[in-house]
Amino acid sequence: MGSDDHRPILTLLSFLHTLAGPAVMLLYPLYASVRAIESTSKVDDEQWLAYWIFYSFLTLMEMVLEPILVWIPIWYDIKLAFVAWLVLPYFRGAAFIYETYVRDLLRKYGGNMLVKDHTSPATKAKNRFVDSITPKKKGHEAY
Repeated sequence: MGSDDHRPILTLLSFLHTLAGPAVMLLYPLYASVRAIESTSKVDDEQWLAYWIFYSFLTLMEMVLEPILVWIPIWYDIKLAFVAWLVLPYFRGAAFIYETYVRDLLRKYGGNMLVKDHTSPATKAKNRFVDSITPKKKGHEAY
């Protein structure tokens, strides 16, 4: 039995490791996000919106820090473990980080970023138009 006997197993493990990233970081979150949109619960919406915020931030940071990260041989494994923690429903890591840290920072420094205005842009435009053509009231109304 030589070292070549383990080559097929190592090739399979390497292939599964390569597939794990896209499956954990993209496929499952895409599936779960669609399910969250279609559900009536706001809990899952918060989890998946927070996930996509953190995943985008992580991807941007990775692009900026790439010259440093190439020197860390286990970076991909660290990233995969962290993203799995963000994604897995048991941990709800993305919602945890958002609720524990980000929300407080936004309240402290975000100003009016947290003001919720659910009016659609079309409704806002219509309201501005109606306000612009409606005569301004002066004094008492006749009726």
